[in-house]
Amino acid sequence: MPEISTAERAGVGADGRPRPTEDHVALLDHAVLVLDGATSPSPDLPPGGWYAGLLVDRLAGELHDRPREDLGGALANAISAVAREHGLEPGHSPSSTVSMVRWDESEVEALVLADSPVVAFGRFGTDVVSDDRLVSLRGGGLLQTGADVRRLRNAENGFWVAEADPAAAHKAVRRSWPRADVDAVLVATDGVAVGVDEYGLFDWPEVLQLAKTDGPEAVLDVVRAAENDDPDAVRWPRAKRHDDQVLVLADFG
Repeated sequence: MPEISTAERAGVGADGRPRPTEDHVALLDHAVLVLDGATSPSPDLPPGGWYAGLLVDRLAGELHDRPREDLGGALANAISAVAREHGLEPGHSPSSTVSMVRWDESEVEALVLADSPVVAFGRFGTDVVSDDRLVSLRGGGLLQTGADVRRLRNAENGFWVAEADPAAAHKAVRRSWPRADVDAVLVATDGVAVGVDEYGLFDWPEVLQLAKTDGPEAVLDVVRAAENDDPDAVRWPRAKRHDDQVLVLADFG
């Protein structure tokens, strides 16, 4: 079993005020789950953090009861169960990213749905498992309003995220590696990954080294310090000064 260390920190709302984190983490004896509840595009929807909390619990139960179940199948079952139990309808429901890492004696698997990457390190070098469909749409100016989000969410030529349609689970990005080839795995929500992908504060091997040397909390500190130096979002345009942050390090030794 790898040695697991984690760091979590709440961000702020669009109004700049503190609010509870919408990120959720579950640690099982053979898996790590990280979910980032999305800001709801409509004020009449429940918050994404509420949904992510329900989904992570259901997904953890799926993997606990059926530890060898296909990851996509487990996620589809969890999405269906939460939607059924809470009357959620596709196209009019809160949503969440999902990132999963699971291991056994022979293999390490990863699943990424939306923008919370998994990064593996080992004999193969650095392997970033990321789902860039949402980022590409944002960068192309196609996600400007809540209506845009609803139109392109879980749609072909759009982006895929956990919501009320279990089919999204089978659109996730997947990867697997021989267990003997893996040294460490990081799982990050976009509030941490932004430090690599947008701010250029470090690369993923440097994130791993800092997390191993000083703990995952130190990585969060670097990202927050950069954001505090850009309080008006001039250097790095963003909707909130600070997003929620989660970083998990699984050190396979």
